[in-house]
Amino acid sequence: MGSSIIRRSITRSLNHPSLLSASSWCLSHRQHALASNPLSSFLHTQPSSGAGLPSYMRGAVYWEPNKPLTIEEFHIPRPKAGELLIKTKACGVCHSDLHVLKGELPFSSPCVLGHEITGEVVQHGPLSDHRVTERLPLGSRVVGSFIMPCGNCSHCSKGHDDLCEDFFAYNRAKGTLYDGETRLFLRGSGKPVYMYSMGGLAEYCVVPANALCVLPEALPYSESAILGCAVFTAYGAMAHAAEVRPGDSVAVIGTGGVGSSCLQIARAFGASYIIAVDIQDKKLQKAKSFGATHTINSTKEDPIQKIIEITGGKGVDVAVEALGKPQTFSQCTQSVKDGGKAVMIGLAQAGSVGEMDINRLVRRKIQIIGSYGGRARQDLPKLMRLAETGIFNLEHAVSRRYTFEEAAKAFQDLNQGNIVGRAVIDIN
Repeated sequence: MGSSIIRRSITRSLNHPSLLSASSWCLSHRQHALASNPLSSFLHTQPSSGAGLPSYMRGAVYWEPNKPLTIEEFHIPRPKAGELLIKTKACGVCHSDLHVLKGELPFSSPCVLGHEITGEVVQHGPLSDHRVTERLPLGSRVVGSFIMPCGNCSHCSKGHDDLCEDFFAYNRAKGTLYDGETRLFLRGSGKPVYMYSMGGLAEYCVVPANALCVLPEALPYSESAILGCAVFTAYGAMAHAAEVRPGDSVAVIGTGGVGSSCLQIARAFGASYIIAVDIQDKKLQKAKSFGATHTINSTKEDPIQKIIEITGGKGVDVAVEALGKPQTFSQCTQSVKDGGKAVMIGLAQAGSVGEMDINRLVRRKIQIIGSYGGRARQDLPKLMRLAETGIFNLEHAVSRRYTFEEAAKAFQDLNQGNIVGRAVIDIN
């Protein structure tokens, strides 16, 4: 679609009377160049570089619910205009992928999961804008965000990358990129395989340029992978949905990878009370190192009453639900003060419903806000600076690392609650 738009634009320009003579000279000059070098026409439409790339790669494939991932061979994916081929270095282990693996979130299959990555730029798609190739030259170290904004829809044009129409219409609804096609094909059969975001659990992946940010040399590939989802989601919740201000009181219900990142971001934003709620003491102990001033084990005491007690009978300015369960949804809404914000970031099993006392919602001006993630083009550079300066501690956030061959085990451990914080899979 992008190339057809370019061709139509060129045609309109060439038909403009003021440009006819100049156009004739350019076309004549181009025809002479083509005659002297027939390959130039072919090369003009080819991806930049890519020299030395292998013909095949490995990727971890999800086939059907409650079946383990399998490592399969693929043809090397080819980026199109505005896209880049990334040699994947690391990919985070996220509950969103686990929801798909368990059949709780419907998604096209077979597919390659993995949506928070770091890697190296090894190829630009053909006809990519010079601003893309200049910002992300070959060899660049990059982070990729799971929300991949098209940059052109009504939401993206307003800077609301987190609501990108094409991302939801194509990637989340169909498992493709924005021309309606996947970039993944099995080596043996040529069968297409869908992509959850960029399909980062593979040795190479194709990512739209708008979802990529340069990774500073000072930051490691492995730990930095979580910047693309866990930290990105937490930042979106704290900065855009909750709009946390210095002195605000914040409660975070669920202190896994995203929840623990919320604690760090709340601390960075100057929150006063930072209350961590979970059912595992080991996670709550770790939460203190992320900035929690108070911890609550909800299996031992009522989290709503305890939060109200800690805040002098008022409730918190902001409560964040990071689990996606009806029970914690209710706890979140009941923990905020009058006029407070209950921010929901945890994905749930399809069809799950949260309940709220309507009269309290209306009379006490409670705000319930959904937040899926940050805004890639404006937020990723900020996250790089937070991590590079140590304000966000990546080393503390990542608790376990797995090899690519251990991808299935990583999600098994996540499902069993054996991962405190975030885990990362090292790929290349």
